[in-house]
Amino acid sequence: MAAEEPRGDGREQSGDGAGADDAWDDLVLDEDFIRSAETAEPSARARMLAARWRDGGPDPQPWRSDEPPAGWFFSKGRRRRWRRR
Repeated sequence: MAAEEPRGDGREQSGDGAGADDAWDDLVLDEDFIRSAETAEPSARARMLAARWRDGGPDPQPWRSDEPPAGWFFSKGRRRRWRRR
């Protein structure tokens, strides 16, 4: 069982179902084929936000709030350190 012979490179066709492969031989997956697809799946981010917003959308937030974000460059701790030098 440990020393099995290789089965080949996968290009050999068996007698069973060889006609089924012929249907896929003429198919060309080019840009026109892809753009003509009828359905488009939403991105993972869009699905995540849709699930989160089912009960209601997020609260509106101002474009610029009065408080700087956490870790802002001009934080109080950073100012104290500069004054000590």
